[in-house]
Amino acid sequence: QVQLLESGGGSVQSGGSLRLSCAASGVTYSRYCMGWFRQAPGKEREGVATFDSAGITNYADSVKGRFTISQDNAKNTLYLEMNSLKPEDTAMYYCAAHRTYCGYSLLWRFGYRGQGTQVTVSS
Repeated sequence: QVQLLESGGGSVQSGGSLRLSCAASGVTYSRYCMGWFRQAPGKEREGVATFDSAGITNYADSVKGRFTISQDNAKNTLYLEMNSLKPEDTAMYYCAAHRTYCGYSLLWRFGYRGQGTQVTVSS
């Protein structure tokens, strides 16, 4: 059974930093495409970043230069380092995993997902 568990969310002031983690069981990260998504109240879900099995990363324009996705295969854990946080980054953040799909839409639709961790950035 595959389980993804996000952690590391919290409340920070604008300009602050957080590191989110996504620990997995039943999934070998090195063989999967992994991604981070977020959804704010009243807004559509947004793909934030992906990390494919070849180690290639992709970022949404809104977070480029501020967020970094990485994974530790030994710990089977995915990370999202978030710096220079803005109030518009406030959302529930989710991780997802799929063996093949790495585009945001298909990764979310067909992938395994966690329950989310809340990030709140105050101005």
